[in-house]
Amino acid sequence: MARYIGPVCRLCRREGEQLFLKGERCSKPVCAIRKRSKAGAPGQHGTSRSKVSEYGTQLREKQKAKRIYGVLESQFRGYFKKAEKINGITGENLLFLLELRLDNVVYRMGLGRSRTEARQVVRHNHILVNGKKVNIPSYSVKPGDVVEIKQKSKSIQRFKDVIEVTESRVVPAWLSVDMDNLKGTINDIPSREQIDIPVFETLIVELYSK
Repeated sequence: MARYIGPVCRLCRREGEQLFLKGERCSKPVCAIRKRSKAGAPGQHGTSRSKVSEYGTQLREKQKAKRIYGVLESQFRGYFKKAEKINGITGENLLFLLELRLDNVVYRMGLGRSRTEARQVVRHNHILVNGKKVNIPSYSVKPGDVVEIKQKSKSIQRFKDVIEVTESRVVPAWLSVDMDNLKGTINDIPSREQIDIPVFETLIVELYSK
């Protein structure tokens, strides 16, 4: 499946804020973001931007969510349609579905420095869900599921290096992690307050409702 493979800092500049697409490395000064009000899109240095329309604002929120979770337009639209069918608030349901993707869970556990790296970990057959190998990044976990690195992979230096970087990362309350055994348990469906991404999901709902 096609994926964006260009420089991710470019995507952050386009949105005018830090999306932490490289995980903890994004806290370094080199990733400082210029405000959109002072600069144009990448490559348009010194140009002024006209006032963003309502549609443009809604579109930017959708683009941010897609880029943060690393999903394509067709996938994202599919998640939205599913969110509409679930009881509750559609925008929040959308974020819940994205948070419960296996690659995001692996990232939240601290087994990937970024969601992109977590996706690679899943695809390279390092992950077990309830004792069974799962190599589909979009696989949806549910409360009670146990996600872990398979036994043969636990001694790989890669994970030791990753944990050195992510050990200070705050694990959300809906997820329990046993880092000594590279294992995590899904405690519950996350609440909106437990999802720390800089997205106004109501604007995404408004966009798709047109």
